[in-house]
Amino acid sequence: QFCVTCCITPSRPWGVCEETAILQGGFLLAARLSRPRPLRELRKADWPRVGRPVTDALGEIGARCPSALQHGLRRKEAVAMVWAKVLLQGAPAASLDEGWKEDGFFSVGRMIPDVNRTVLFELVKALGAPRLFVELLQALPGDVRRSELEQLVEYVASETSPSDIGFFLDVWWEVMKHKEGQEDATVSTFSTLIRQHGCESSLDDGLQPPKRFKGDPGSLNDPPAATSLLMVLIEGLKQTYRSITLPRMRFYALANLVELLSLFTELEPEGSPFPVAEYLHKVSSVVSLWTSDTESQFHRRGLDEKVKEAERSVNLLSVAKLSREELFVGLGFLCSLLHAWGEELQGALNSPEELCYESYRLLDTLTTFAKNLVCFPETRDLGEDETRVVLELTQVTKDFLKEISASLKSKDLDTSLVSSVAMTIIEQKLDRHVDMCSIFASDKTWAFSKDWVDCLVKNKALFQKPELVLNLLETLVNFAMFHQDKEARELQVQVTKAVVECYTELSLTDKNKVISGVLASWGGPGLSLNLQVVMEGFQEDLNVTFNQITKSVSDEGLTRSVASVARLTLLYPEATVKQICNLAVVNLGAHQFLAQILCSFPALSFLETRDDPGRPRSLVVRCLEEAVWGRLSTAREEEQFLEFLAFLTQPSSATPLVSPAEVTEAFVLPCLKSDSAQIELSLQILSKILGIQSCSEEHWIKSCHPFPLLLSLCKLLDSYTTYWHQPRDRLFPSLETKDLILNILCQLCEVVRPETAPSPELWVQSLAWLHRKVASLDWTIGLRLKKLYGDHFKNEVPATLFEICALPEDEWTSRPLPAYGPGSGLLAWMECCCVSTALREKMLTLLTVNVDNPEEVNLFSKGFLVALIQVLPWCSHSEWKRLMHVVENLLQRQVLHVPYTLEYVEYMPLLNLRPFACYLQFSVLFLRGFQLLCSSSCSTWLPAEAWLHVVQLYCSSLTDLLGSVKSTAGPPLHPAEDRTPTQEVSFICIQMFCHLLHVAAMLPDEGCSELLVVVALEILSQYETFSSADTSPSNTLRRANERHFLESIMDNVSDKALRSTLLQKLSKLGARSAGEPV
Repeated sequence: QFCVTCCITPSRPWGVCEETAILQGGFLLAARLSRPRPLRELRKADWPRVGRPVTDALGEIGARCPSALQHGLRRKEAVAMVWAKVLLQGAPAASLDEGWKEDGFFSVGRMIPDVNRTVLFELVKALGAPRLFVELLQALPGDVRRSELEQLVEYVASETSPSDIGFFLDVWWEVMKHKEGQEDATVSTFSTLIRQHGCESSLDDGLQPPKRFKGDPGSLNDPPAATSLLMVLIEGLKQTYRSITLPRMRFYALANLVELLSLFTELEPEGSPFPVAEYLHKVSSVVSLWTSDTESQFHRRGLDEKVKEAERSVNLLSVAKLSREELFVGLGFLCSLLHAWGEELQGALNSPEELCYESYRLLDTLTTFAKNLVCFPETRDLGEDETRVVLELTQVTKDFLKEISASLKSKDLDTSLVSSVAMTIIEQKLDRHVDMCSIFASDKTWAFSKDWVDCLVKNKALFQKPELVLNLLETLVNFAMFHQDKEARELQVQVTKAVVECYTELSLTDKNKVISGVLASWGGPGLSLNLQVVMEGFQEDLNVTFNQITKSVSDEGLTRSVASVARLTLLYPEATVKQICNLAVVNLGAHQFLAQILCSFPALSFLETRDDPGRPRSLVVRCLEEAVWGRLSTAREEEQFLEFLAFLTQPSSATPLVSPAEVTEAFVLPCLKSDSAQIELSLQILSKILGIQSCSEEHWIKSCHPFPLLLSLCKLLDSYTTYWHQPRDRLFPSLETKDLILNILCQLCEVVRPETAPSPELWVQSLAWLHRKVASLDWTIGLRLKKLYGDHFKNEVPATLFEICALPEDEWTSRPLPAYGPGSGLLAWMECCCVSTALREKMLTLLTVNVDNPEEVNLFSKGFLVALIQVLPWCSHSEWKRLMHVVENLLQRQVLHVPYTLEYVEYMPLLNLRPFACYLQFSVLFLRGFQLLCSSSCSTWLPAEAWLHVVQLYCSSLTDLLGSVKSTAGPPLHPAEDRTPTQEVSFICIQMFCHLLHVAAMLPDEGCSELLVVVALEILSQYETFSSADTSPSNTLRRANERHFLESIMDNVSDKALRSTLLQKLSKLGARSAGEPV
C-alpha cells in the first residue's frame, strides 16, 4: 500500500515515504549513469543519457496517483525538492542528531544526491512544467528570485537548443501570467524552507561565482523584484534571439516582448478591463486555435482545462511597471527585432499553414500596442531621442500590420464553441464568470440548448441579479415566440421555473427593478403576452394565493404576502393588480392591507401608452377602472374603494402608487355631470384627494384643468336650483351631495391660486373666462367664488338686497334678476346667509331693521318666515344649520318677533321660562312655517319627494334644539341638591312634542312618520328624564295630568303607526310614574 501524499508538517515539510524512495532510486541510477562525473557537475549535453531514470521515476509515481491533480502535486513536490537541494546544498551541514530533530528538509535532502541547476532546468523541461517552475520561482526571496532567473538565462544562452528557447519563452510567458495569492501548500512549504535556511550557491555550476543569500529585501536602490525579473527576461531574449529561427518561436518571442511592453509599462492606458464580449471572443479564439493546432501543448486537453488556461492568458495583471529608461530599452529592442524578422514573419502570417496560437497572440497584442503607441507622445512629456524611438517604432509596427491579411486579424468562431466556452467559465466560476452571466442570459443564439438549460439550472445562484433576470426573461420570451412544439414548451417550463426562482431570491427593491423592466417591455400583460406556459394554472395560483392572503391579514403576514404577490406580478402584472383591486373592494376590512401590499411595488406606477402615445396612463388606474369602477354595488364597497384609492395616493410609509392628478383624470373629470351614475362617488374621491399635499411647489391640481373643473362644479351647484323639478327618472346627485360639492368648491378656491397659472396674465384671463361663464348661472355661485376672484370682481347680488342691507358699493354691485322683484330682499339676504359662515356673519352685521318701529319689525318677521319657507326645501344640511344660527341670532337680538301662543297650554305655568324663551320661539317658528307650507296656497308648490327632505331638516333642527335645552338646563341633579329647572324642561318638551304632532298631522302621507317617531321618542325620553328628577310634592299629580294631556293630543294623530308607537311609549312612562313594573 503506497502513500498518496507526503507527510507535510510545519517542522517537516516533506516526510520520507514510498514516493520519495522511488524518486531517490531514480537519482541513484542517474548518478551511476553520469559517472565518473557527479550529478552536481552534470552538463547540458549529458542529460539525455543521464536523465531518463529520474523522469521514469516521476512517471512511476504519477501512475500510482489516483487523479491528475495528485499527479501534478507529486511533480511539483519533486521539482521543489530538487530545487531546494540545489539551493541548500551549500548551506552548513547540521550534525546528524540536530538534523533529525530540527531540520525539516534533513531526511529528504540526504536521500537525494547533490545536483546542479542543469538537473533542475532539464527536469522541468522534460516535465513540460514552466508554470510549476514559475510558481516556485515567485515563492523565492526577491534577490534569490532574480539570481535564479539569471541562472536560467545564462543556461539557455549557452549551447542553445530549440527546446531551450521554447522553455525560456514558456517561463517568460508564465511570469507574466502569474498571480499572487494562489500558492498551494507545496509552494508555501518551499518558500518557508528557503527563507528559513541560509546557504551558498554551488561552486560547480560554472555559471557564476558563489554568493551568499538571505531572505532580506536587498538594497533600497535596487529595482523592485518584479520589474527586475522583467528586465532579466528582455536581456535573456537579447542573448538568445539569434538562436531563434523558427517562425513559430519568433512569433512567440515577439508576442512576449510586446505583451510585456504593453502591460508592464506606462504604455498601458488607464481604464477598466475590456468588455466581457471582447473577453469571451479572445478566450474562445485561443481555445479554437489550441483545438485546431496539433503542435500546441494544449491540443489534447479537455475543454475545461483549455478555457482555464486561455482565461489566464487573457487576464494578465500588471503588478509592476518598468521605468522610463527600461521601457525605451525594450522599445528599441522591439524595433530592431521587427526590422530583422518583420519581412519573414509577414510572409509566414499570410500563409494559412502558419496560423497558430503564437501568431494570433502576436497580431492581437501588437494591434493593441500600436494603438497605445500612437497616443503615447500625446500624453507623455518625451525627450527628443525618446520621441524618435516612438515614431520609428510606430511606423515599423504600422507597416508590419498593414501587410497582414484582414482575415487573420479577425477569426470567425463557431457559435457552439463560444457558448461552450462561456458556460465553462460560468460553471468553473473562473475570473470573469459573473460578467459572463450577462452574455449567457442575453445571447439568443445559444439559448435553450440542453447544455444552456442545464447550465442555468445548476448555476441559478449566479443569476440572482435584476438585470440578469430581465435578460433571461427577454431570451425566454424571444424563444417562446418562435417555438411552440411540445419539446420547446417543456424547456420553457423548465427555464421559467429557474428564472422565477432566481427572481424570488432578489430583494424587494431588485424585484421592483425586474417588474419595471417587464412592464417596459411587455406592458400590463407582462410575460403572459407571449409566454403561454405562464397562463397554465395561473388563475388557480392567483386565487389560492389571495385566499391565503385575505385570511391572514396582519402586519406579520405582510412580508410573506408581498413575496407571494411579487411572483404573480412578475408573471402577469395586470391580472394580479386587478385581483388586488377587486378583493380590496369586496373583502370587508382587507382594503388597507391589500393597499399596503400593492404599494410595496412602486414599479407598478408604470405609465402605459398603448391607447394614446401622447397621453400615458397609469397601469394601476386602468386596472381599477376595468376591475372595480362601475361595479360597486353597495355603500360599503364604495367606502372601501374610496379608502383603498386614498391609500394608494398617500400611503403611510411608501411611495404613492398613483398620483392625485391621475385619479382626478380617471375618476372625477369624466363623471362631473349631474346624470352620471358615479357622480357622488367621484365627488367623494375629489374631496379626499384635494387634501393630499403636493410633493412639489406646484400643486398637482394645475395639471387637471382647474378652471374647467371649477366651472363643472358650479354648473352642478346651479342644477340644484331646479332640484325638485328634475324628471324623477333622471339620475341626479342628492341634496346631501350638495354639501360635498360646496366643500370641494371651497377647497379648490384655497388651492387654485395665482401661482398655479403659468403667468399673471393667464391667471387674469382664466378668472375672466370663469366669471363670464358663471354669469349665466345662479347668482349665489359667484359669491362662493369670492376667495378665488379676490379684488378682480365685486359681489353681484339682486338689487332688492340693497333695500334691507347697508352694502358697501366698493365691494357690492346690483345685478338685474327678474325673479327677484319687489319684496324679495329678505329672500336674497337669506340665500347669502347660506353661502358661508363668514358671509352669514357679514349679512347679520349689515342687516338694517329698525327695532324701534313695531310695524317694521312685524313686516320683517312675517317676511322672514316666508323667505325661510321658500329657502327650506332647497337647503342642504350645512346651509340649513347656517340658517338656524341666523334664526337664533335674530331671536336673541329680538329683531325677529315670534309670539308664543298658548294653544297647547291647559293652565298658566308658574315657571321661569326666560332662559328657554328662544327655544320655545324656535319650535313655534317651525310650526308656523309648516302651517304656511302645508296651507292651500302652497299645496302644489312642493313635489311629493321634497317633503321627506323638508322633514329631515326639521327633525335634525329639533334634535339640535333638544340638545340646546338640555345644555342650558344642565343635567338633572340628586333630589337633595335639586336646583335644575326640571319643570321648565318638562314643559318645553311637552310643547315641542305637541308642535311636532301638529306638524305631523299637517304633513301629506309621504313616508315621513319614521323620522318623526324617532324625534318624538327622543323628546319623550328627555321629558321622562327631567320629570322623574322633579321631587316636588305635586309631581305625581302633575305627571298624571301631563300624561292625560298628551294622550288626548295623540288621539288627533291620523297616522296609526305613529300614534301606536307613541302611546306605547307614553304607557311605559305612566307605569314608571305609578311605580308599576315595566
